Amino acid sequence: MAGSANPVQLTDSVLAEAMRFTRRNRMAALGGLVGLAIIVMALTAPWLAPRDPLKADFRRMNKPPDVQNFLGTDQVGRDTLSRVIYGARTSLFVAFSAVLLGTTVGSLWGVACGYLRGRFDLYSQRAMEIMQSFPDLILAMAISMAIGTGLPAVIFAIAITRIPFGGRVIRSVALSVREMPYVEAGRASGASALRIMAQHVLPQCVAPYLVLATTHLGVAIVIEAALGFLGVGVPPPTPTWGNMLADSITALVPPWWLAFFPGLAITITVLAFNLFGDGIRDTLDPRLSPAFMRLVSAPPRSVTAAASPRPVEAS
Repeated sequence: MAGSANPVQLTDSVLAEAMRFTRRNRMAALGGLVGLAIIVMALTAPWLAPRDPLKADFRRMNKPPDVQNFLGTDQVGRDTLSRVIYGARTSLFVAFSAVLLGTTVGSLWGVACGYLRGRFDLYSQRAMEIMQSFPDLILAMAISMAIGTGLPAVIFAIAITRIPFGGRVIRSVALSVREMPYVEAGRASGASALRIMAQHVLPQCVAPYLVLATTHLGVAIVIEAALGFLGVGVPPPTPTWGNMLADSITALVPPWWLAFFPGLAITITVLAFNLFGDGIRDTLDPRLSPAFMRLVSAPPRSVTAAASPRPVEAS
């Protein structure tokens, strides 16, 4: 078909935009590479971890870093390096799942609020304001304690804290899009509200959705670590960075390596995702990168060709 996109051209466009992104945002590109390395480390944990993270060795309890255990051992002789590597698995899984769930639900809610307006929008905004009135950690801790500890409970609790942020941002986008001429043309043609929101409003919300998702990853990791530190997160013996920090303070004089290395992992991961999220935000700004915006949200070529006026031939 004449209007179908060429996969080779699309791939070349994505690669070219990625190269421009790297040249324009070197720190963001570095953060993306570090984040990708941490994700790969989490996925390949069974092959990278030198020891079983749950296996205790009572002959090597509270040993500092040495040749046998590069990052030392904890109170029952478990290898700290293996627990940091496996902790990345749990912490990243919780963060990605919670952000994906919360941001998606909030974005869909925001699209409905911005397009439908009326009482639905009024009541929805009051509900979002109530949710935002609580600090994120306090709200997540209350929800986790109410529904019980465990991996699904932690994911659900963190996801709830992400809903109002996605809803408010995407609602502002939907409010501006609903006044566009092509949306009014869709309403005039008799299209249903659901069809207009799915075909015309949602595509324009892709860019802010990606920005929200990337910038909220660091916040979700910090909340998960805080819940684990407070004892209402993923229950032991599952290794998470927050649980490792909580285990480090059980001794009268906490060994420095038990607090330093999990805290360093949290800091590096959050910093990497924040830098990458800032770069994504700058790239998806239409004033800074119109080419990428055309690549993400432009209508099909056939629609553009049909809508553009034909040149008048000279007589």
